[in-house]
Amino acid sequence: MSSSEFLKLENQLCFSLYASSRAITRMYRPFLEELGITYPQYLVLLVLWDQKESTVKELSEKLDLDSGTLTPMLKRMEAQQLLVRKRSQEDERVVLIHITEAGLALYERALCIPQTLFEASGMSPEEITNFNLQLKRIISSVNAHS
Repeated sequence: MSSSEFLKLENQLCFSLYASSRAITRMYRPFLEELGITYPQYLVLLVLWDQKESTVKELSEKLDLDSGTLTPMLKRMEAQQLLVRKRSQEDERVVLIHITEAGLALYERALCIPQTLFEASGMSPEEITNFNLQLKRIISSVNAHS
């Protein structure tokens, strides 16, 4: 491919990733609206469904969100009774996030979301897994160079 071909929109990896992210988020929207949550809130719940608790710092690192974005979202989720925020007794600077029964109750209702993506993608679960691994390699490499 010539140098000028790399500057065409259809050859830009960043645009393909951006467009696919938007398409997937659009596809998830009706499911998430039914659950009463946003896509970023869904990501928080994915972590909490797996771990049951986390610190704000851990969530920030896992989700690649700064605390200025994460903290207001966690406050809204606490108002929805999906989680509880508490200061650590060992270190008051640390805020612990615990999932509530209401947050756990959304788990069963959310189980269909990944399956919907598999079906809509036209890819097998193995292909999706391999593609996800390749994307993680790209993310890791790009982060190492920035």
